[in-house]
Amino acid sequence: MELTKNIFFNTDKLVENSNVKISYTGKFYQENCNKVTIHYGFGENWDNVNDIEMIKTELGFQCEISLLEGDTFGICFKNENDEWDNNNGVNYVFPLEKVSQELIVLEDEPKSIGFARPLRKTYLWSKKIKLAVYKIITYLPKIISGNYTKKAKNNN
Repeated sequence: MELTKNIFFNTDKLVENSNVKISYTGKFYQENCNKVTIHYGFGENWDNVNDIEMIKTELGFQCEISLLEGDTFGICFKNENDEWDNNNGVNYVFPLEKVSQELIVLEDEPKSIGFARPLRKTYLWSKKIKLAVYKIITYLPKIISGNYTKKAKNNN
């Protein structure tokens, strides 16, 4: 996913309390710098500021970051000469999405196998129905036209 020119993420959405891999192919990569550090923080006030040295690869400078809670994720980059790529002074800022409530497992919910059975049965039935429809569509015209023959097994 590309949200900003020369900055790529390995996910479609940046979700708080998750990990994200960042690839940077911006100014410092194009200038063939040897060392790039990502400087990042969360929210409008840049809470939990941190610096991580990125690894240079053929695909750009890369690193993995744990996203913390906040409304936004702000980043900028620094090379070994203390030069900054900070989007002309406004930094690169991306929105963070909240964790979806239906994905949160609460401690009070039952964790037995019996809790998952209704979903499992529904899933199996949907697979069986899809297979039956496929076979009807594939073989019914052959049977009606008389072109259906079983393949002979080779006994070598």
